[in-house]
Amino acid sequence: MTARAADRARYDRATAHLDAPLAIVDLDAFDANADDLVRRAAGKPVRVASKSVRCRALLERVLAKDGFAGIMSFTLAESLWLARSGFDDILLAYPSADRAGYAELAADPKLAAAVTVMVDDPAQLAFIDASRAGGTEVIRVCLELDTSLKLLGGKVRVGARRSPLHSPAQVADMARAVARRPGFEVVGIMAYEGHIAGVGDSVAGRPLRSRAVRLMQATARRELTERRAAVVRAVRAVVPDLEFVNGGGTGSVQHTAAEDAVTEIGAGSGLYVPRLFDNYTSFSGRPAALFAMPVVRRPGVGVVTVLGGGYPASGAAGPDRLPVPYLPEGLKYDPQEGPGEVQTPLLGAPADDLLLGDKVWFRHAKAGELCERFEKLHLIEGDAVTASVPTYRGEGHTFL
Repeated sequence: MTARAADRARYDRATAHLDAPLAIVDLDAFDANADDLVRRAAGKPVRVASKSVRCRALLERVLAKDGFAGIMSFTLAESLWLARSGFDDILLAYPSADRAGYAELAADPKLAAAVTVMVDDPAQLAFIDASRAGGTEVIRVCLELDTSLKLLGGKVRVGARRSPLHSPAQVADMARAVARRPGFEVVGIMAYEGHIAGVGDSVAGRPLRSRAVRLMQATARRELTERRAAVVRAVRAVVPDLEFVNGGGTGSVQHTAAEDAVTEIGAGSGLYVPRLFDNYTSFSGRPAALFAMPVVRRPGVGVVTVLGGGYPASGAAGPDRLPVPYLPEGLKYDPQEGPGEVQTPLLGAPADDLLLGDKVWFRHAKAGELCERFEKLHLIEGDAVTASVPTYRGEGHTFL
């Protein structure tokens, strides 16, 4: 029996009393993945990206482990909710236009002390001030550095279009703009190198592309290491008591941690290890989060149909954004249909061994987005479900 077949047997036994559709997290794999993130961070704390987890119980579990500290959130409303739930170190990783949220933040000392917001433009400071509604608390802010690699005088850009702040001078000017404005305090710098941390460099069947990605990432790492250090020096000249410099992502943990300028690592997808993280040479994790759909039809030899399954992930549309049939091994989509809104035909020899009601296990393309489809996660230890915990959706929240 292969390791994957053994996992399927465990998951089927553990959930035999539960009808699909359902979602699980294998805690043995989750904990092993957490340990691997800490190992690769080499002594620097890992800040957990909540968008990749979207479950308070699992955020609490990972933050109770040595080597993890703080949350990187994705909306202001989520940040405030987490702060009220007892989390006390929350970095909002994206700018917000939530007027009501800023009014709450500016009016509550506890929230203002727990939440740091992201800015990269003086206009955002003016927006926050206009939203205060009389609140006078000092707002903690983090400056975001654009990490993209620019070549040929800026004619070629590699990396996400995020912050307009690219050079040390631009980030330092933004720090000065914050310092001049009462009611704000710069406490950190964030730089997410998605083109390094979020792009697989070992894609099966595409050796030339994989080599090109590795060359690009090596060039980008060298350039960013030098520029990030210069940015930190420039900002510390304005803000000597800077609290943190956040960088990295699941695919670049050990590389980013090696930079002296970086004080903490941001990561989250490496806890669940969705399918997009199968194509990396920098690490190898264990799939921890899966969902199961029931067989509802047997249209013919070598074909079964399962309920639902059409859960595409965000990003540029393409086959890599689709979930993949994972267990039993050997199933694939009908290329003329793909995963459907209500039903999904699956092809392959294993189909003939599946009965009505049997579970087919899938892996989502991206980590936390799976939780937008399910109200709870069944936590598996060994071959038993030991707890069932709500996702954000299960607690009545869909923040984005």
